[in-house]
Amino acid sequence: MELNKYENYPFWIIALSNMLSISIYAIGAYIIYQAGIIWLVLYLLYILFLEIKLLIHCANCFYYGKYCSFGRGKLSGLFFKKGAANKFCQKQMTWKDMIPDLLLSLIPMVLGIIFLIMDFNWLLLSSVAAIFLLSSVGNGFIRGSFACKYCKQQELGCPADRLFNISKVK
Repeated sequence: MELNKYENYPFWIIALSNMLSISIYAIGAYIIYQAGIIWLVLYLLYILFLEIKLLIHCANCFYYGKYCSFGRGKLSGLFFKKGAANKFCQKQMTWKDMIPDLLLSLIPMVLGIIFLIMDFNWLLLSSVAAIFLLSSVGNGFIRGSFACKYCKQQELGCPADRLFNISKVK
């Protein structure tokens, strides 16, 4: 059975997807803040850098100027000129390319564990557990059930889809 793909995603999916991302960023920021304000600022700048880099890539996506599952296509349309759709598909994504995104959660988790060893704190333990669950199970659920499942760009070619769904690769 072929699923209908969204031309523009419904607001509730965009809101849910962004709540997940913002929650991961906020919990990560809380954990990083335990190391000091300078580290928090660096972490927030890193998030900003990755988001801008993603928006630049979004200029080549089918959803440029439209509402993708994260709303970034619309946002990219506000800040960047439309790129070439074939550029989006050209990128060959590897697990190495995922490292910067993984670090958004991994660094706070590792620091949180170190801080817990140094001085146990229930709130910190809850934060480490929450960022782990949101980054793994939460991300998998949102992307698998709502985001990627109904994405038109996936039909045209998506580097992430090729990486995560190796069975589809010919």
